[in-house]
Amino acid sequence: MGALEAYGWEWGSALIRWLHVTAAIAWIGGSFFFMHLDASLRKRAGADPAIAGTSWQVHGGGFYEMSKYTLAPAALPDMLIWHKWQSYWTWMSGFTLLCWVYYGQSTLFLVDPAVMPLAPWQAAAIGIAALGLGWLVYDALCRSPLGDNEPLLAVAGFGFVVAMSWLFTLFFSGRGALIHTGALMATIMTGNVFFVIQPNQRKAVAALLAGKTPDPKWAKTSKTRSTHNNYITLPVLFMMLSNHTPAAFSNPRVIPAIVTCVIVAGALVRYFYNRWHADHEKAPWWAWAVAAVAMVGAFVVAASASPGMRGLMGLAELPAAAARADAPLAPQEVVDIVQVRCMMCHAAEPMEWIGEAPKGVLLDTPAHIARFAPAIAMQAVLTRAMPPNNFSGITDEERAVLAHWLRLDVAQK
Repeated sequence: MGALEAYGWEWGSALIRWLHVTAAIAWIGGSFFFMHLDASLRKRAGADPAIAGTSWQVHGGGFYEMSKYTLAPAALPDMLIWHKWQSYWTWMSGFTLLCWVYYGQSTLFLVDPAVMPLAPWQAAAIGIAALGLGWLVYDALCRSPLGDNEPLLAVAGFGFVVAMSWLFTLFFSGRGALIHTGALMATIMTGNVFFVIQPNQRKAVAALLAGKTPDPKWAKTSKTRSTHNNYITLPVLFMMLSNHTPAAFSNPRVIPAIVTCVIVAGALVRYFYNRWHADHEKAPWWAWAVAAVAMVGAFVVAASASPGMRGLMGLAELPAAAARADAPLAPQEVVDIVQVRCMMCHAAEPMEWIGEAPKGVLLDTPAHIARFAPAIAMQAVLTRAMPPNNFSGITDEERAVLAHWLRLDVAQK
């Protein structure tokens, strides 16, 4: 791969990610708004019996009156706005990004030979099949007798996602397992829109055009799936962002526990806001405390299970030590390790398929290595996220040398 092609991969990733984030903002904003709107509806005395409730809102200097029909208006209005493309574009751009980064560069981000030595096509096939089968299982749960019992359905769906996160760790790197867990949840969300919500809305429109009354179960089923999407949203955002946080995926064994904590925290935050919009005085403030405990639990699990954490707690002081203007240069034994295991990427002229040093971090001189000691501590010693999937073959003994140097640096304060 030439330098120009390498830059093309990077720019492609940036542009697809930009589209993905933009579409996600539009979709999530719409989801949050309509959940808020439903909760804020109030029945007015003397209002049309067909109106379930009305909400008055003020925004941008203007006043808005929004009403919701209990089922549907007597006739289809001339102008009807559909909310679907935000969801579709979020999924399409997200799946493209998954292919671009994780399937197209699987050696770096998805396949860990220590977990399972998969060929790139095998890893991609497993990931794509898991997303499709995951939706089918979730949809089957919703259509089963469990669908009539929301609490039990929620527990079953929650358990299914956690189980899938564990299954992903049997095939992929920690980073790959966590991102696929988020992709599965996102696929469930868009599947709800594409296969359930939109078809039901089209049925309702067709019924109105035919002069018939829409079936109430269409609205009920759509609302249930929309509510599921609302509660899934915040956990999905964490999974999507987690690929930038090695501490979250450094130990695949505890990913199911982290997923459990994040889902609990994210769902409770949404529960609070959904209830708060309905009645401020009855808002479940306890939800914040439980969500905080869940996230502390995720932190404790991740930190205690981080591959290089044991015996290195003193590194908490490292950033202050490394930031000194008179910090010593990295010793030769450390330089030798970094040059062999890290410098192929972190150099002014890295390997041609890299294009440019990741995050602009240069480790090509003893001074640069000393300057980025905190990053080396986190990435190569504590979480062992670098080198990606250990493609350069750094050994435990070499990591121990880095750890020894880092501790000595702290001791010199």
